[in-house]
Amino acid sequence: MRKTVTARRPPGFFYVFGAPILLAVASTFGLVSALLGDGVWDLLSWFALGGPFVVILWYTARPASTREHRAATRSKRR
Repeated sequence: MRKTVTARRPPGFFYVFGAPILLAVASTFGLVSALLGDGVWDLLSWFALGGPFVVILWYTARPASTREHRAATRSKRR
């Protein structure tokens, strides 16, 4: 008995835009809390604004071979 081949659905909205939206919300929260609050709000703003910076550092520090390997693997699956 043969398996039927079904078409794969394209990735959803939050699969594609979930992380950028989360980083934008964290950055906005960090900027607003830094402007309007003192004390604990300053600490929260440092963490909220540091998060996107850490993500940027993590992606730029990864070896290029890992990124190329993942891109090649994804294109072969399609």
